[in-house]
Amino acid sequence: MEICRTVEAIRDTVAGWRRAGDRVALVPTMGALHAGHMALVGQAQAQADRVVASIFVNPTQFGDPKDLAAYPRTIEADTRLLEDHGVGALFLPAVEAMYPEGDETIVETSRLAGLYHGAVRPGHFRGVATVVTKLLNIVQPDVALFGEKDYQQLAVIRRMVRDLHMPVDILGVPTLREPDGLAMSSRNVRLSPEDRAAAPVLSRALDRAEALAAEGAPVETMMQAIRDVIGSEPRAVLKGLDIVDAASFRPVVRHLTRRAGIMLSAEFGGVLLIDQREIDPPQETR
Repeated sequence: MEICRTVEAIRDTVAGWRRAGDRVALVPTMGALHAGHMALVGQAQAQADRVVASIFVNPTQFGDPKDLAAYPRTIEADTRLLEDHGVGALFLPAVEAMYPEGDETIVETSRLAGLYHGAVRPGHFRGVATVVTKLLNIVQPDVALFGEKDYQQLAVIRRMVRDLHMPVDILGVPTLREPDGLAMSSRNVRLSPEDRAAAPVLSRALDRAEALAAEGAPVETMMQAIRDVIGSEPRAVLKGLDIVDAASFRPVVRHLTRRAGIMLSAEFGGVLLIDQREIDPPQETR
């Protein structure tokens, strides 16, 4: 596996692959890798001849400097894991490489960036869209893969790529979960033992909403059920809850008539976790 720390180095590596006629996939990450990231790598290998993984803890998507400082960094272990899984190149840039002195250009999806999870974390999706644009421009992959757990992030990236006519396919990969249902996340390592034991309440709340959707329950009934389940766990603080149309990303009211996405965020001991679930209406209403 080649380790590329500069824009020039990763571009040279990819150019060599291109000359050989290879199709290239990109898996952008912020490190602290786990099995969910390796699922992205596996899907990337099924989509392309060569895989680039990037590790960059992007400062512009963190609103709280303490959150940025606390984000886990495990570069040595991550590098071994990527190499063991057959990744062709690791792009490992410094902040100065991604945001040179005098850098002033941003990318933002004007509507999506301020909605839902974006209202909980102002500026977050502007930072995401900007850094992903940079990564796509630097690597110029044929396909880039992102986890569906970050449901709104995936929608922001798809909208950005569509609006800016970027020549890349964006592929979402289903969320991987721990045996107790907790969505795999790099943030999970920051949970205390007590908060880690409490955190699967997110998955249980989504399970309850999905069951109600299958019964044809109104959207407000599903949302109240989620609030009740999370409210039963004293260590959980609900921060965001939205049910949106999976295609338009607009709020769903009254009853489901087609596929929708539930987006959920909650804090456990000051650590913000997110989860999501796509749900369908009963068969007879589709």
